[in-house]
Formats: sequence, structure tokens, C-alpha cells
Amino acid sequence: MSGVKIERMTDENVEDAAYIERECFSSPWSLASLKSELTNPGAAFFVARINGEAAGYAGMHHVVDESYITNIAVLERYRRRGVASALLENYFRYARSHGLRMITLEVRESNAVAIAFYEKMGFVAEGKRRNFYTHPVEDGMIMTIYFNKQETLD
Repeated sequence: MSGVKIERMTDENVEDAAYIERECFSSPWSLASLKSELTNPGAAFFVARINGEAAGYAGMHHVVDESYITNIAVLERYRRRGVASALLENYFRYARSHGLRMITLEVRESNAVAIAFYEKMGFVAEGKRRNFYTHPVEDGMIMTIYFNKQETLD
């Protein structure tokens, strides 16, 4: 969707990310936790906007050449409008520009819509984390996308 704008999470928009967290997750990160990511050198958090309104956000941590998406969330009224795709494509560019070899994430095993979306974006299922989620307790499916090392050098 061409109307999605991605911006780095900052002091000015961290409250938007906290609002999205509360709206989308049964165990949301606190505003203080999100603010702590602003000074984490291994963190890359972004907010997606449509017509100036915060529509979604995503967080990722990276160490050496590996990265892990902590959260990706889109407000219900903006789902299926390209927000999550724009956030992931932003991370793919980020990964390539920072020489990252892979991105991994967990998703609730029951979340068939998200699993199908991640597969469409190139992620593959690689394992399971027992009882990873709470409220309700559920296993998390580990999904990963790998980048060709040569591709990251180009």
C-alpha cells in the first residue's frame, strides 16, 4: 500500500506504539519497556502511519548477523491494507543494509492468518516453543527468513 509511511520509533511516537500494544496484545509491553528500546543499540523499532495516524508498529533486536522480531502489530481497522507488509519489507531492507543473515519470530500456533502471511513473506516454520504465550497459554511457532550472505554484501 503506497499510503503507508514507516518512521523510526522516537520519544515523539513511542506512545503511539504503546497504544497499539495495548489494543493488539493480551500481555502488552509497557510504555516504560518501549521507551527503554529507544536507547538500546541492538534495537530497531518502527511505527507505521497512514494519513498521519499510527496504524501499526514493529520491534526487532539484532546481535552480530542475527535478528529477532519482538512484536509486529497493526490496529484492527488498518489490517489487510499493507501495513504489516510495509513493516516487514522495511526490516528486510534493514537486514540487508546491516549485513544480517536472518530474521526470526514467534507466532501463536492458532494464528493461521499470521502464519499464512509470514509464509507469503518468505518465512519458514523451524520449530516450536512450548507454552511461549500466556493469556491464553499456547505454543509459539518459530518462523525464520534467511538472506543470502552474498546478497547482504551487494
